[in-house]
Amino acid sequence: MRTQQGVLLSAVSGLTLIWGSPALGQTAAQPAEEPAPAAAPEEQDDIVVTGYRRSLQSAQAIKRDSDQIVDAVVAEDIGKLPDNNASEALARIPGVQVNRGSDEAGGVQVRGLPNLTTTYNGREVFTAELRNVALQDFPAGALAGLEVYKSTTADLIEGGIAGLINVRSRRPFDFSGFQIAGAVRATYADQSGKIDPNVNVLITDRWETGIGDIGALVNFSYTQLHYLTSSRYINGNIVAPRAEQAVTGPRDFVLPESAGVYYDRGKRWRPSINGAVQWRPASNLEFYVEGLWQAARTNVENDFVGVDMVNGNPALTNIVRDPDAPGQLESVTVTPNFAGGEDIDFSRSTRAGRTNTYQAAIGGRWEIDDRATLTTDLAYTDTNAVYTDHNVDFAPASGQSADIVFDVPGGDGGPQLSIPGFDALNPDNFILRGIWDRRSYAGGRGVQWRTDLKIKTELPVITQFDFGFRYTDRDARLRSGGRYATLRPLGIPLSAIPGDGGAIHAGFRGSGDAQPFRQWYAPTRDAIFANIDAIRDLARAGLAQIGTPDALAQLAAYGPDIPAYIANERFDATERSYAVYGQIHYDTRIGSLPIDGVIGARIVNTATEATGTGLVDGVPTPATSRQNYVDILPSATFRAHLSDQLQLRLSATETRTRPEFNQLSPALTINLNSTPLTGSSGNIGLQPIQSSNYDLSLEWYFTRTGSLTGAIFRRDVQGFITNLNVPVNDPLYGQVLVNRPENGGRGRLQGAEIAFQTFFDFLPGWLSGFGTQLNATYIDASQSLPAALGAAGQDTDIPGVSKWSFNAVGIYEKGPISARLAYNWRSRVTNFFATDPQGRLIGAEFNRPIERLDFSLAVTPIEAVTLTFDVSNITGTPFRALRESPDQAGPGYPRDVRYDSRVFALGARFRF
Repeated sequence: MRTQQGVLLSAVSGLTLIWGSPALGQTAAQPAEEPAPAAAPEEQDDIVVTGYRRSLQSAQAIKRDSDQIVDAVVAEDIGKLPDNNASEALARIPGVQVNRGSDEAGGVQVRGLPNLTTTYNGREVFTAELRNVALQDFPAGALAGLEVYKSTTADLIEGGIAGLINVRSRRPFDFSGFQIAGAVRATYADQSGKIDPNVNVLITDRWETGIGDIGALVNFSYTQLHYLTSSRYINGNIVAPRAEQAVTGPRDFVLPESAGVYYDRGKRWRPSINGAVQWRPASNLEFYVEGLWQAARTNVENDFVGVDMVNGNPALTNIVRDPDAPGQLESVTVTPNFAGGEDIDFSRSTRAGRTNTYQAAIGGRWEIDDRATLTTDLAYTDTNAVYTDHNVDFAPASGQSADIVFDVPGGDGGPQLSIPGFDALNPDNFILRGIWDRRSYAGGRGVQWRTDLKIKTELPVITQFDFGFRYTDRDARLRSGGRYATLRPLGIPLSAIPGDGGAIHAGFRGSGDAQPFRQWYAPTRDAIFANIDAIRDLARAGLAQIGTPDALAQLAAYGPDIPAYIANERFDATERSYAVYGQIHYDTRIGSLPIDGVIGARIVNTATEATGTGLVDGVPTPATSRQNYVDILPSATFRAHLSDQLQLRLSATETRTRPEFNQLSPALTINLNSTPLTGSSGNIGLQPIQSSNYDLSLEWYFTRTGSLTGAIFRRDVQGFITNLNVPVNDPLYGQVLVNRPENGGRGRLQGAEIAFQTFFDFLPGWLSGFGTQLNATYIDASQSLPAALGAAGQDTDIPGVSKWSFNAVGIYEKGPISARLAYNWRSRVTNFFATDPQGRLIGAEFNRPIERLDFSLAVTPIEAVTLTFDVSNITGTPFRALRESPDQAGPGYPRDVRYDSRVFALGARFRF
């Protein structure tokens, strides 16, 4: 028989009693309730499965038993997903690729596409004005698991051509009684040199009362990190020197517009609270109330130094050409025209960012009889993001020259900037260039209600009917405004900024790095924020003293104490949608072969109203537009049970992704001083991105924690959204060349995935604790370039997609020890395609292959306490990008080399 500890661990990490999930039509597997495939002798029910094994077992059961093609990550214990946040954990899933920055994983792509629907416990969740949520804002400690739906059925919420990612939290009925559990960790990032706390605490209990079973749970999570990423970069625009520039020797070469050093640094912390109350008044009736507060906080203090090599007509001397590409340079000395107002630019950029997302939900489940189940969920979401930016720009007090090497030999390569003979740690050697002051606000609210009915049948083939309705009503808002004071003509010393200053914390690793110039003087972030009123007064007094028309125009914007919102940076949108679906579950045989699946369709009506304000010759011009469209989204899945352990899946679906709200703004801003007339706007006529999806997978589950699966897939996409210059006939001004988002042509993504996981239980003794997870993904992605780029019909890569990616995870779990070593690699990624001023395609920028190695160790000296040690980014391999030359005749210029931090963590998990 199973021990009490085994029951508890199963409840803690099974995580799948989703009776109260608002996505009640979803069919994610429930390992605690669903039958398992034939098990090896060592995995009979009287064996307690814990740790990584339990995590893999639960995730594998979700994948095996789902009606859709699903991959999952499951926390094997309270307070511990395998990685630091939701995005980091998703990077381990086949077909999922993540983008990294600021020492963490951020944007997520599924099978090459970023257009995802994100849900929390099955209900839609979003951040501010966006359509989805920033997944990295979900701390690992608050989560029970993550499910990536790569194919859809009609009961799933529409909105993502890439699929749907569901973030799952725990609920009180997942536990047998009182429980207090959590984790504490201290983290250290090697570039910032700071130690930060991370805490997660969960308290839950359940009671048998006269009115039924009642359970309550609250979970608090707090994560913090002082981050620092260091970059050596060049500007992505590769151009010829200007005729006005002084150039030593022949001018027949191209070079980047600028080069420099950039430190992305700051403090990021994320408090989060989620809670739930469940009530079961009868065995067939359950209700719940659920709430979430999720916050993201950042105190940014970025540092930058850069030199312009083209604009401002600096002198170019000591030119060394690349012998392999004479039209490109190996190195150059750049001397800005200091007397003419050109400098080597320095800047300290500071920001306070505050994001809050609140969601409350109420719902329930009624098992009407043995055949019918009715569920409903009503939720309200309120989310906002507020940013305040203060930048201090400065420059050497006297003319200086900079030496630029475009590709440092050996090591990591990439650009290098140095300023010979300049003492950058002396504040007396700097003057103010300008002061930037800005604020912005984005927000969104939404109501969503859904009701689902499932009816089981005794028909010979059709086993169940599903019907459902969903209503949403949400809005999105954007406000922003900024101002700049150009103070360089006054030669104000940098020390005039009140408060403290000092040498910035140098980035990069090791004294032998290719960037010798890495530290300079700057005012502190605290000094800038604490003295912002005095700094604004300094800006006003300086602009009044300069007195030129441009300076007086800048002074007019400095009237109020805080920046005013600018009319043409204001946007409002409302959207209502109505969705109904119906689907059948079938189960039959072809000969002796059992088959089952789901066939259905979802019909969605969307009505949107967008209001924005444009500017025509400086005059605010409000505009409002509306659109209404209907999407019919059929889906069909087929599963053949080739044996008790082997199954084949087929899936064909239609999906849509709506445009982002800010892309729908009808406001038109026209520059009447341009020839021809130019302008910018959103586009209320944008249509959803459409995708027809085809999937086939073959899955072999040879033990509860062992599987070998493979899949092939294809996505035929229509309507990728791209900003283009489009001629528009304005009734008053005639033809205007407007830069606005447009639906593009066709795109195609196709590829294959393979995944293998197992524990080597057949090995003797301690060797039986070893296990592994291996997966690889191949994606062939292309899109048709629009005619506006002068390349109509030409197919090229889709930005952000790696052709190859794979994960290799080594696991050891035996007795009190659990360890994991995880390696992630993805091949070259195209970042963007560049155009010349006439809009013609002139090359691309791409990241070279990217790798990541992480390690975690857990030791359980006593039953209730586990000690943990983790280190991420062990190798510290930098991100490296390359910018192709405009004529693609040479090797191109290294775009940047970016170093993320290694992060070490020491902590403990507890459960009582």
